[in-house]
Amino acid sequence: MRCPEGWVAVCAPADLTPGRGVAALLPDGTQAALFADRAGQTYAIANRDPFTGAQVLSRGLTGSADGRPFVASPLLKQRFDLASGSCLDDPSVSVPTYRVRSVPGVRGTRGV
Repeated sequence: MRCPEGWVAVCAPADLTPGRGVAALLPDGTQAALFADRAGQTYAIANRDPFTGAQVLSRGLTGSADGRPFVASPLLKQRFDLASGSCLDDPSVSVPTYRVRSVPGVRGTRGV
């Protein structure tokens, strides 16, 4: 995934289970939440829930609304669009998103 410090190997796509998130520790000490959908598309957003400050979005429930994949925070249940980071329940709030790519033969090593 691409973070401010550059590309960081996190995990292989096969390590991601559709519908379940994985948390990753980034070089700057922040956390990201990675997800894969059933079609194999991968997403990465910040793991920090902006409503509570807790690092929990990787533990949220995934779904889709109007064709938009989202994760619902396990705490207060706000839904965050996995592609854009925008909160579907409060348009004034969003979380950072990260670009992801798959590189054959490269395996990630950073996890939380």
